[in-house]
Amino acid sequence: MLESLEAGTSSWLYPGLTALVSVILTYAVFRLVLGIIRRLTRRKAVLRLFLDASARALGVFVCLLALNGVLEAAPSELWFLAEFQHIGTLLLILAGTWTLVRCTSAIGDVIVTLNPVLEGEWKRARKVETQTRFLVRGLNILIVILGLGAALMTFDSVRHVGGSLLASAGVGGIILGFAARPVLGNLLAGVQIALTQPFRIDDVLYVQGEWCWVEEVTATYVVLRVWDLRRLIVPLQWFIEHPFQNWSRNNADLLGTVFIRLDYGMPISPLREEFARLLRQAPQWDGKVETVQVTDSDDRTIQVRFLMSAPDSSQAWDLRCALREGLITFLQENYPEYLPRIRARLVDGEELEELSPSPR
Repeated sequence: MLESLEAGTSSWLYPGLTALVSVILTYAVFRLVLGIIRRLTRRKAVLRLFLDASARALGVFVCLLALNGVLEAAPSELWFLAEFQHIGTLLLILAGTWTLVRCTSAIGDVIVTLNPVLEGEWKRARKVETQTRFLVRGLNILIVILGLGAALMTFDSVRHVGGSLLASAGVGGIILGFAARPVLGNLLAGVQIALTQPFRIDDVLYVQGEWCWVEEVTATYVVLRVWDLRRLIVPLQWFIEHPFQNWSRNNADLLGTVFIRLDYGMPISPLREEFARLLRQAPQWDGKVETVQVTDSDDRTIQVRFLMSAPDSSQAWDLRCALREGLITFLQENYPEYLPRIRARLVDGEELEELSPSPR
């Protein structure tokens, strides 16, 4: 027994050294070629960006490819050769899947890098980035599923089980379809959103009473950054089935309003003058809209609306707060008697009898 073990081990000496030397030489050549390419290309070049994102996965794949070549050329009488070949094939499939995922992600990063957000072209850049992220994540999911399926098919038991399950594939497909309906629905919704572009990365949305920005778009959900830095996670299917507000669909400028209730005796002209003065002092105002209107009245007060414009939603909010504070200060200092009040009249008993209707 010991002699046969020593014979089997010694028979692996030359193939093992050959495999080790092949892997080392392959890795050395790969690193040399990679270093030459990096030295000859600029940091922002397409080939450089692609290699920087996928170099590690490509290195592992090339080394495993060399190892599998040596194992395939090894003598068939070696101990456990079939097991080592199976392990090598399994690792090669997993490395190939990893490489394809990294290469696909690298292609997406290159496309996004080649379409930067420039002044006046932010809409096109966000559209390209959103579509690219959707398609890359969907393709990566497909690659991982195919890679895992190929790895499982290297096992004979799994292959036999797969053949025996073909008869019940129809029922299994129906069950799987119902079970995976939310996931598939979100994936299809992602494709629809990527093509129709109801929103893009960094768009300002108003969703479920929250003012937020689109921070990240995955294959099944969207990460929204709320104004107070909370994160709102919303499934993609929700955007297909429910209405929402996009405050930066075509452009980012926005109108802001301030409402103030005042007494009927308040003159409107001083308010217009003060509103115009405050707007011209505000750095958030874009100079487009400046309107003062009495929009409502009831039995006690009138409602005055101050309408203004700003380049984006954040500056519109700051402008509204600044103008509201300035107008209230102006009223407190100059027209405090016209702030909302409740009118009442005190009467004595005799006058009350005179005012009360006489009984019939």
